[in-house]
Amino acid sequence: MFIGDELMEIQTTTLYRPVGRKELELIAISGFQAFPPRLEHQPIFYPVLTEEYADFIAREWNTKDEASGFDGFVTRFSVKTDYLSQFDVQKVGSREALEYWIPAERMDEFNAQIIGPIEVIRSFEKHP
Repeated sequence: MFIGDELMEIQTTTLYRPVGRKELELIAISGFQAFPPRLEHQPIFYPVLTEEYADFIAREWNTKDEASGFDGFVTRFSVKTDYLSQFDVQKVGSREALEYWIPAERMDEFNAQIIGPIEVIRSFEKHP
């Protein structure tokens, strides 16, 4: 980003989000620029810090969940590091199970901090 004659480098943090088919379709509608608003029963949005943890969730949870469409996908995206600094990293199980908890009512604000597209980096199909 240029400010006057100076180049201002924006520091970003790479995050991952395991999603089901239905959520992925909503991301696609945004042009892969934003995550959809949370549903009434989803008070937080939880992007995760590692690809391995996102793979686990997409493979083990999304593929077994009818609401997810029985498919799991891993998305990768970058968020402004300064913005993320206001949130604590939450450890929710093993040492790899690290995520941010973004309140549902702040999704528009969070989406505005995404730099570049949301990429799909992996997919998993329903378990037999």
